[in-house]
Amino acid sequence: MKLTITHVTTYRYDMPVHYALQQLRLIPRSGHGQTVVEWESFINGGEKQAVFEDQFVNQTELVKVDPGATEVEIISKGIVEVEDRHGVVGGHSGFAPLWLFKCPTPLTAAGNHIRQLAARIRHETTEMDEITRLHFLSSLILEAVTYETGETDSTTTAEVALTSGHGVCQDHAHIMIAVARDLDYPARYVSGYLFMDGQDQQDASHAWCEVWTESLGWIGFDVSNGISPDGRYVRVATGRDYKDAAPIQGIRQGEGQESLQVTLQVQQ
Repeated sequence: MKLTITHVTTYRYDMPVHYALQQLRLIPRSGHGQTVVEWESFINGGEKQAVFEDQFVNQTELVKVDPGATEVEIISKGIVEVEDRHGVVGGHSGFAPLWLFKCPTPLTAAGNHIRQLAARIRHETTEMDEITRLHFLSSLILEAVTYETGETDSTTTAEVALTSGHGVCQDHAHIMIAVARDLDYPARYVSGYLFMDGQDQQDASHAWCEVWTESLGWIGFDVSNGISPDGRYVRVATGRDYKDAAPIQGIRQGEGQESLQVTLQVQQ
């Protein structure tokens, strides 16, 4: 399947910016079942300072906002061809060793509810193979945490989201990562895009997780949709949690408030 993606992020400031720096992870890579046919990015109100691969081999751009700017527009678009590999990404590569993805982070640290869910998995899945076991875990998370926007944000931890019973794709991914790590699996966060039938316009990119298995290597799990990623998914960035794979992160000096608007089109 070929997917055309247009991702536009607009920051508006109520006072001119003195200094701001943005780190972008918006460029997908070819490999693991996807081929980038073409891709380009533009910045209005800022200038690219560097382009590099980070420690997780994510294509990263560093953008300096123009001094005095009151609006910055970031446009990232292109065409990606994706094949359905039933979530199987395969062998490990990159600079980060597998053991790093077993280590908890502030967003994925195991609290009492995470440990209780991990204990349930240990108790109830002794007769299951590891793939079935992980799909069972994914289904339990979706039962326990209703998909609901506005209840969490980018700083919400896996433990808090599981305890509250509400969250979005980012929270579902963090919870599964936290439980998988408690079960001694390497697990990582994935940010990317999802083509949804009948819904060209979206207001955010998507997130899921990947868990390392001895039999098949990395396998993706989209808890929010109850499936492993197929030919509708485009992987963009990976990391230990959201902070490592966030599409845009930045720092800003100066007074005033900022507003954010995101428009996203994913079309076949």
